[in-house]
Amino acid sequence: MAREPIAGRLDLHGLTQDEARLAVIAFIRREHANGARAVLIITGKGAMGDGVLRRRTPEWLAEPSVRPLIAGLSSAERHHGGEGALYVALKRQHR
Repeated sequence: MAREPIAGRLDLHGLTQDEARLAVIAFIRREHANGARAVLIITGKGAMGDGVLRRRTPEWLAEPSVRPLIAGLSSAERHHGGEGALYVALKRQHR
């Protein structure tokens, strides 16, 4: 991902799948509307390194309601959470 500054962070720790899905979708819509170009979603790794939120977040980001807003996804660098976090690049707003 390009070196855009991280404009927003969402931490999903402690949320259920349903709560996390709603939080992710609302977060992406809000950050895109605010003109953000890069955000961080912290999913955690899960107890065995294969956490359900970590696995499901890319699925939620591919949903039709938010997919058009997203330019790409990548794993976070270690200091931002590594495998337990995702960088999300957002598309520019159409004006």
